[in-house]
Amino acid sequence: MGLLAVGAVVLMLVMWCVSTYNGIVEMEEPVTTAWANVQSQYQRRADLIPNLVQTVKGYAKHEQETLEGVISARARATQITVDPNNLTPEKLQEFQAAQGELSQALGRLMVVQEQYPDLKANEQFKDLQAQLEGTENRINKARDTFNSTVETYNLKVRRFPGNILAGMFGFQPKAKFEAEAGAQSAPTVSFE
Repeated sequence: MGLLAVGAVVLMLVMWCVSTYNGIVEMEEPVTTAWANVQSQYQRRADLIPNLVQTVKGYAKHEQETLEGVISARARATQITVDPNNLTPEKLQEFQAAQGELSQALGRLMVVQEQYPDLKANEQFKDLQAQLEGTENRINKARDTFNSTVETYNLKVRRFPGNILAGMFGFQPKAKFEAEAGAQSAPTVSFE
């Protein structure tokens, strides 16, 4: 009778381990999918930039430095990749910094368009600008979804007793997107 009780406890423990492990795996997959969606939105922005730059170039030939800054920032932003299985705060911060540089360069490019009334009225430029604005909104939504998915996963990995099993199998909490330093301050817009 005692052997049967021990067997039942062992069986329950094994079933708990399998259930917990599978639950963590089920929560980790949406994290990697959400990260892929974030990267997809950043890629969409990177794909739009050459069209925007070419449109502006036609109107603002002497604004070469601004255009080169956007091109350079885009190149840096697209070179940095983060493995969704290794989302450390440092790697995520490096990725965010490169994307932040690109956002600043795009901001300077938008200031250039204010200096050229013909460009501002150009239908192609307006369409590209609207697409970029939509893309920035999609990026923000994708980051929010990613953070929400990471939160659910991190809770599963960090709560007791699942944290014991998670540690045994190498499941680690994932990093979330955080606001860049100084993001709480309103940006200054200048058309000088």
